[in-house]
This record gives sequence, C-alpha cells and structure tokens, in this order.
Amino acid sequence: MANNVSLSARISTKPGARYAVALLATSAALLLRLALNPFLGEYVPYITLFPAVAFSAWYCGVGSSILSIVVSLVGARYWFTSPVHSLRLEGMRQEADIVAFLLSSAVLVMMGEARRRREEVLWAAQGQLEDAVKQRTAELDRTNQNLRELSARLMQLQDDERRRIARELHDSVGQMLAALGMNLAAVGTDLERLTKTADAVNDSAALVHELSQEVRTISHLLHPPLLDEAGLASALRWYIDGFAQRSKIKVDLEFPADFGRLPREAETAIFRTVQECLTNIHRHSESPNARIRILASGTDIRVEVEDHGKGIPPEMQFEMESMGIPGVGIRGMRERLRQLGGSLDIHSNGKGTLIVASLPVPVPSTASSVVA
Repeated sequence: MANNVSLSARISTKPGARYAVALLATSAALLLRLALNPFLGEYVPYITLFPAVAFSAWYCGVGSSILSIVVSLVGARYWFTSPVHSLRLEGMRQEADIVAFLLSSAVLVMMGEARRRREEVLWAAQGQLEDAVKQRTAELDRTNQNLRELSARLMQLQDDERRRIARELHDSVGQMLAALGMNLAAVGTDLERLTKTADAVNDSAALVHELSQEVRTISHLLHPPLLDEAGLASALRWYIDGFAQRSKIKVDLEFPADFGRLPREAETAIFRTVQECLTNIHRHSESPNARIRILASGTDIRVEVEDHGKGIPPEMQFEMESMGIPGVGIRGMRERLRQLGGSLDIHSNGKGTLIVASLPVPVPSTASSVVA
C-alpha cells in the first residue's frame, strides 16, 4: 500500500517542500527555455513554461502554483520578450499573451486542486478501510484464540470427566458387584444340597465375576489409574499388553529407561495418541504387528506408531492434507497435541502407516531405550 502513495501526498507532509518543488520545477522550465532561446527567439515564450505550472498545480497545491505562475511570468517577460531584461510591456499583443497565460494557468490550477481534493478523499477512505480491516483482523484473531482456548478447555473437561467416571465405576459399581458376588457365594454354600440351584448360582457368580472384570477394564480404558499413580511407562505397558491379548496384534514398545514423570496433560496426550493409533490399526490396517517408539531429548518428546498394514487410501490422504477433513480420532489427536504446542504428521503408503507426534516437553532424565 505504501508504494502506491502519490507524489502530492508525499510532498504535502512538508509545506515548505511544496514551494521548493514548485520553484525547482519552474526554474528547470526557465533554464530549458533559455537553452532553446537561440532557436525559438520570442516565439511562444510561455508555452514551454506551462508544464512547470501544470506540475505545480497537480502536485504542490494552490499557493505553490501561484508562485510558479508568478516566477514563470516574470522570467518569460524579463528574458524572452522584447525589450529583453525589462518588465515593460510593448503593445496589446504582449498584454494579450500575458492574459492568455494567466487564464490558462488558472484553469490548470483549478483542475489540479480538484484532482488533489479528490485524491485526499480517496486516501482518507483508504485509510479508514485499512483501519477497519486491521480491526476485523484483530477481532478474528481474538475469536480464533477464544476457540482454541475453548477447545483446550473442552478436552481438559473430557479428561476430567473420564477420570471421574472411571473412579465412580471402580469405587461404587465395583464394590456393589463384589458385595453381590459374596452374597451369591453365601447363598451357594447354603444351597449346596440343591444341585440345580447351586449350579445356577455358580453360573450367576461367574457372570458377576466376568461383569466385574469388564467394568474394571472399561474403567481402566476410560482413564487408567496407572497413568496418575505410576506414570506413562506403566500405563502404556498395561494398555499394550491388554490390547495385544484382545486383538492378537503383536506390539513392540521402545521406551527410554529412567524416563521420569511429565506434566499430567503431556502424559495424557501421549497415552491417548498411542491408544487412538492402536485402535485405528486394529480397525483399519489389517496389520499383524505394530511398533511404538518413544524418543526423548532434553527439550521435546517424539512418539512414533508404525504398522505394516494396507495403509491409508490416497484419496483419503488427499482429503486429510488439502481439504482438512481427517477422521474424528485423528482430529482429536492433532488438536490435543496442538494445544500443548506439538504437532502430528502422518506418512502412509501401500506398505503401512507411520504416525509421528511431537511435543515440546522437557524430560527430567532419560537413558537408553528399553524394548517391551
């Protein structure tokens, strides 16, 4: 926008410069006419001065234009019309030439002033438009920031709600099922002589035991207590062991020894990322195995989850990269990591998929990787 500022706008910022520029333009025109005087003589002495007057009227304003007209008139009269080096007029023709020059110059001044005023109005409107654009941009930035904060708050509330539900399932429902199991065991003891009833009670007790195990599994999947109590390494190993048993997918875990604890949000983000990746491998990849690597440096953590399945179809990759339409799980992973300053990259072909998550989290202490 700054490159398009007109010459008149730049000159008008310094009033003294307008008169200096007008005087310089007029002096240049007089010198040019003086150089051409041997060829032109007294022929059209004012014509070569009109460009200087027009330039002053166009770019320098009314006062500067009047100065240019006066200097041009005096210079032409003194140097280029007889008697030379005198301001005395001889005849009606010289008077008519002066009147014609003054009238033409007045027309140029009026046209230039009208043009300058229109330009000032346009620049004022442009300035207001730029201010409005800046204001709208600032409002949009604030709105985007509020949306990011809302997204982060929603994810935090989701994690807190999962933690609360897991605790409620474990503490209340689990205890009730345990009490019910003990009551059924007592009834089974009293009814040992009634074989059929005892068998039914035993079957019910077995179902209660399985239900209790299922509730415990759901509770741990919602939010594994090991994540809060023992840290990320124990929670990941527990989850991967259970996943491998249920899915029959062989999972290798490479985890740094002496990893230490991270902030709760970072541990939750890494655990949920691995959980979502393994779920997608089980549902979509048809891969017989998977590999998880946790790499740590002093300033960041890198999580790699790789499978050797059929990969993500090219059309879906195109939608994810160019149109921003990833699945809900991938969107959740990416948003969770972005809230912590991290990123998520997906590399896939017909031989498998590699998902790389990065988090800028300082690691207290690390050592060589341990394979689980």
